[in-house]
Amino acid sequence: MEEEFPAELVEALKEVVNSNRWQCVGDAEHFKSKKCSRLISEDGEDMVIVFVAPNQFYAMDASCPHAGGPMEQGDIEDIAGRTSIVCPWHGYSFRLDDGSSPTGLQQQMYTVRVLDGKIYVNTSSEIITAEPIEQHSTDPAPPCASTPPADDSLAYWAVKILTTADPHEKVRLTHEVQERWNSGSILEVGSCPPPAQPTRQEGLQVLAPGKIKRGKAGTKASRVAVLHSLANIEQWAIDLSWDVIARFSETPVGDDGRLPREFFSDFVKVAGDEAKHFKLLQERLKSLGSRFGVLPVHNGLWHSAEDTKDSLLARLAIVHMVHEARGLDVHPITQARFNRQDDLQSVDLLKVIYTDEITHVAAGMKWFTYLCRNAEIDCIPKFHELVRKHFRGHLKPPFNEEGRRIAGMTKEWYEPLMKSNQKDGTETGGKS
Repeated sequence: MEEEFPAELVEALKEVVNSNRWQCVGDAEHFKSKKCSRLISEDGEDMVIVFVAPNQFYAMDASCPHAGGPMEQGDIEDIAGRTSIVCPWHGYSFRLDDGSSPTGLQQQMYTVRVLDGKIYVNTSSEIITAEPIEQHSTDPAPPCASTPPADDSLAYWAVKILTTADPHEKVRLTHEVQERWNSGSILEVGSCPPPAQPTRQEGLQVLAPGKIKRGKAGTKASRVAVLHSLANIEQWAIDLSWDVIARFSETPVGDDGRLPREFFSDFVKVAGDEAKHFKLLQERLKSLGSRFGVLPVHNGLWHSAEDTKDSLLARLAIVHMVHEARGLDVHPITQARFNRQDDLQSVDLLKVIYTDEITHVAAGMKWFTYLCRNAEIDCIPKFHELVRKHFRGHLKPPFNEEGRRIAGMTKEWYEPLMKSNQKDGTETGGKS
């Protein structure tokens, strides 16, 4: 048996078994001249040799498993304490030690050995090039490609995040940019036109909002569906925060004025909160045996973004003072349903989200009133006008009056937008 032999002999025998698959691909020194080198194989299964200083080599398939991006053009980064390569097309990252990705995708990796200054790779493919070649890709740039400006601006990074498909990478970048902005590492707001719509991971099944079945959290499957729906909303909320920064970065205020830095700081915080919420929801889904992307999603929130893309006042009114306020309204019911199932982990998560969302509604209120006052506009009638123009239907009770009040939204803001029969019910002691 194996334990009867010296460990060195066992390892040597294993090497002999696999010896017919080891190929020498060239001198190690040649591969140190660049971080990634593409090798051509006879069967088309090209390979990339990755060099990480001072003396570490990795080998992987040359194409990203997501959409076939050229991995030899990827960046090497430390992500969550693991050395990873980031695909240049959509920003998907893969650990170099095992090829795993936060997205759940798996990159094909090959075992590498360095012996007597030569690199050997364990692969069944016949490598044609024995030394790294200069790769001049003729592949078109991915749709989300954007050339960074000379001044590392907040608007550039907002667009970078909007065009990042992998939600986990979107979260990571959001927190990184938030930290840099708050520390003063990013100095300028800048200007960079946002995409027509944020990039999304492949494979998502997108349905109309009314077609999504969430249930009432009475079963585990129903609770998963509710949490999955919330995660979808939070991902759109991340993008909405960055879109408002990029899209309205040059909005004039007053006579030749611009939005103050505090405006951008507030919405960087909102983006950071939404990224935190998505991460918490994804972790909870995982603990329940699921993950984001396995159920259908909708993009209803983005429809509101498209409808308000030409007006910052309209954007603040609809996204932050209608949709986010509605999130406050439904929170007590959602939390009660999870409480009835003794799902205390989810209840605690929902409490975190609720507390943060009050501040998001407050941010919308703060900057809506700021803009109105600068333009000498009466705030509440303007809000009513914009909601009637950009929001379909009426606002429906029940309202979370306490949550709205904490956010600064008193009844005169929303009650006139109800149906007349609903208002009558409210005034006579009906459900509000």
